[in-house]
This record gives sequence, structure tokens and C-alpha cells, in this order.
Amino acid sequence: MNKKVNVCLLNDSFPPLIDGVANAVVNYGEIIQEKYGNAIVATPDYPNVDDSQFSFSVKRYTSIDTTKLVGYRAGIPFDFSFINQFSKDNVDIIHSHCPVASTFLARIIRDKIEVPLIFTYHTKFDIDIKNAIDSKLIQEAAIRLLVENIEACDEVWTVSKGAAENLKSLGYKGECLLMENGVDFSKGKSSQQEIEEVKKQYNLPNDKIIYLFVGRLMWYKGIKIIIDALKIKKQHNQPFVMLFVGKGIDQDEIMDYVRECQLSDECIFTGAISDRDKLKAIFSASDLFLFPSTFDTNGIVVREAAAASLATVLVKNSCAAEGTIDRENVIQIEENADSLANILLNYNKDYFHKIGENAANQLYISWQQSVENAVERYKYVLEKFNYQKKPLFKMDMQDGMFALWAQLSNGIEKAKQNRLRIEEEFKEIKRIFRGK
Repeated sequence: MNKKVNVCLLNDSFPPLIDGVANAVVNYGEIIQEKYGNAIVATPDYPNVDDSQFSFSVKRYTSIDTTKLVGYRAGIPFDFSFINQFSKDNVDIIHSHCPVASTFLARIIRDKIEVPLIFTYHTKFDIDIKNAIDSKLIQEAAIRLLVENIEACDEVWTVSKGAAENLKSLGYKGECLLMENGVDFSKGKSSQQEIEEVKKQYNLPNDKIIYLFVGRLMWYKGIKIIIDALKIKKQHNQPFVMLFVGKGIDQDEIMDYVRECQLSDECIFTGAISDRDKLKAIFSASDLFLFPSTFDTNGIVVREAAAASLATVLVKNSCAAEGTIDRENVIQIEENADSLANILLNYNKDYFHKIGENAANQLYISWQQSVENAVERYKYVLEKFNYQKKPLFKMDMQDGMFALWAQLSNGIEKAKQNRLRIEEEFKEIKRIFRGK
């Protein structure tokens, strides 16, 4: 099956929001559009957003502002006019990257245009749910709904074995296919000029070791471990600079804690950086990437660091450490500040740089390769997929709701077309009578 494939990609986060999954969807869209067919991204609307920089089509649907609660806007997927757009597009397959609003919308679109739906599990959503909702009863109900939403998809992918284990721990009983994410950085450090530019911008010295964190500024990313370890290093009178790249709902608390630990002179908060060349230059200018997160299921940033030959510190047995080798292509620690501090105090730049070179050779995978693997699977699914609509009375309540919504959407669209046809016929009758 060599024909081009037309893919509808859905995710709740997308630029202007910057995170790992948004980055994944952008790369899927760009590479599919360039090499394999056509890509459409469906994502919640943002005020004053400009999507003209993308080579693929971006369709925005109604959203509400939930950034203070979960870090991004929540889409409202039950929008008849938006759903009806997809009956006019030539979509072969739907691929959702978020199990909440995006997959709700994807299921309605699937029932409307009768194509397969693939879902990728990127993130430990149970942690996000528990952070956003206090009631344990509501947490359990939300997780159950999330799992049911995923189980309704035709095929489920995960970005790591650990992600699959997390999903199954939530009650998911279906099959999972491993489909790793890639990196849009080319392998190799940035040019010396680009490195010098970021060093000048952030006043990064050559005579001090430079540590780096890139990601959402959320406590569950292991940031307290980083700060506590840096505090120990400073107490030993060892100079350093720490770069925090990103933003998040815990940012103010994190900055307060940095001040409390008397690390303000050593820590630089850059905010989110959307310029990919600049971000790679920051990776290239750094000596060690600190990523003690047990939240992340894959950690694209680990491979971004590897692309720039930058060694990473990871928590032993975490999902982010999956497939890595301690003291060969990463450094693994226990999940505590003392274990990280031991690394920061006792090893030098040369040691870190050697591990970074190994990481570039052993851990790097490009988005080109990753999306090529995904497209091959799309084609396999399309060959094997035989979509059969079930009668409403044979569906469970949730499936019936989505099918009914799709049928209502079709009914409204037909009614609209009939109204337009009748209006045109009246115009024609008026024109004939005027002519007489």
C-alpha cells in the first residue's frame, strides 16, 4: 500500500503552548505533510493565535480557559459546525494524542466519517488528574472515564514500556503497541556562534559548570530534588550555574523556593523557548542535563539532550530511563537530592561530556524515523481495518452517545444543505418571475 495517507491529528496542547506532546504533534504534522500525504491538526482555540507558520492545516474548535488548573485550555468537543467540517475533508485515519477532549472529538468524527482511530498514550494522566482534582471519588471516576475513552479506540500506542505499564495500572485491559517518539534536532552540537550567542544572552560563564532543566515547571518533574541538590553543592563552595527552561503552574512556588534556598544568584529562569535552534544551542552550551522526573513516560528532552551530546541524569527505573545504560549513555540516581548531589559534587565536565558523546551515538532517534514507523503502521491498520457501525441498541451507553452525536451532526448538516437548496430554488423562482 504505497498511496499517500491523509491523517487527522488531535491533541489538547498545541502551540502557542509548548510541551513534549505538542512538539510531537507538530513534528507528525510537518513530516506527514512533507513526505506521506496530508495532515490536519484539530486542537482547542487560543486567543489571537496564528497558525500560518505550519505547512499543514490547523483547525481550532471552541475552548475554555483552564490554564490555571491544568496548564492549557480545554476544548469543548461537541461542536456540530466543527465536526461537520470533516465530512468535507479526505481523512483516512484519525490519531489522537490526548485521552480527554481530543479523544471525545475523535470518536465523534470517527462515527461520522467511518475511519479508524489510533490513540497514543504519552503522559501519566492519572497524576495530572490527581493534581487538578481534590476529591478521591471524582479522581477515580475521571480515571475510569479516561480509560474507557482509550479502550474505545481501534488501536492504542504507547511511547515506552513504562507508559504501557502505567496505562494498565489504571485499568486498561487492551493491547498496546510501542511507538517511540523522536527528536527534531539534527545530531551534533550547535555551531560555536550559536552557542556563544546564548551564553552572552544569559551571561553563562566559561569557568563554571552549567546545569540545565527543560520542561514544564511543575513540582512532579523532580524539580525539588534538583534545587535541594544544588543547595548541597553550594554549601560545599563549588560554583555552578543552573538554567531552568520552561514555564508551568508551579513556577512561582519554584522560584520562591530557589530564593528560600539562597540560590537566586546561581539559577536563571528563561521562560518557555519556542525557537528550536536557540533551544538546541542552550543544550549545546550546557554540561549536564538534570531530569529526575518519574512523571514522564518517555522524555523527548532526554533525546534532545542526546542530539546535542549532552549527558542526562535520570532516576533509576523511571520511564525516562528506559533503554538507557547507567554510566554509559546516562547517569542514573535514586529519587532523592543526596543521590543527585553525589553526582554534582564528585564528577567533572570531562566525565559528563564523554557520557554525552555516547548518548548521541546510542539514544538518538530522529522524528523522521519515528514518523516513518508510524505511517507504516497507519497503512497496516488501514489494510486490516473493517469499520462496521453497530446498531444503537447494541452499543454500550458511552458508544451510543458518541454515535448519536455523530448522527445528530449528520442530520443538522443535511438540514442545513436542504435549507440552502430551498433558498437557491426560491431565488431561481423569483428570478424567473422578475424576468416575466
